[in-house]
Amino acid sequence: MQIYFKQNLAFLATPKTGSTAYEHALRGQADIVFAKRRKHLNAGQFERKMAPFLDDFYGIKPERMAVMRNPLEQIRSWYRYRTAPKSGRRDANTSNLSFDEFVLEVLKYPQPSFAAIGSQYGFLSMADGRIPLHHIFAYEEQPTIRRFLEERFETKLTFPEKNVSPPKPAPISHDVEISLRRARAAEFDLYDQVLQANGHLRPLMA
Repeated sequence: MQIYFKQNLAFLATPKTGSTAYEHALRGQADIVFAKRRKHLNAGQFERKMAPFLDDFYGIKPERMAVMRNPLEQIRSWYRYRTAPKSGRRDANTSNLSFDEFVLEVLKYPQPSFAAIGSQYGFLSMADGRIPLHHIFAYEEQPTIRRFLEERFETKLTFPEKNVSPPKPAPISHDVEISLRRARAAEFDLYDQVLQANGHLRPLMA
């Protein structure tokens, strides 16, 4: 996550949505940078802890933005990322699993270590279902994200590819996809809302 005082903006880094590339392009203008394990501070944590801190110490109430990816593709990206030898802990490697098997493990509670990826809905929402964000962008609508950031930062930006998952076939069967959509109905519904808003949903500005 990065926070920009001049632009009155906090960019929350939803996992597997290209956040590394955005942060690389914008780091020079950031006043506060969260990295490593604190990089993925979620919307609930920001609302409860970071927002009061920023208001008390700096007198700012930045708009909050995040990117959301097609839920199926976000899980597929996690699967591909964890097939790589350097993806992290040995017990988190998915190279011996089919994508169907990985998805079914993701749906378990608690998630086993190799399938512990959380959910975008959990990242973007509060426990009561509220979405404490001013802007949610669809990952698949990159021109919309770029246009917003370039207008807010008043400059042309270049977004290099970073942290790209390795290529690997990852088909999903009809039955497993149905199970995924049922189990994560709230996440798919939120993503559909973002798409219906032309790739830029404004939960706190409606």
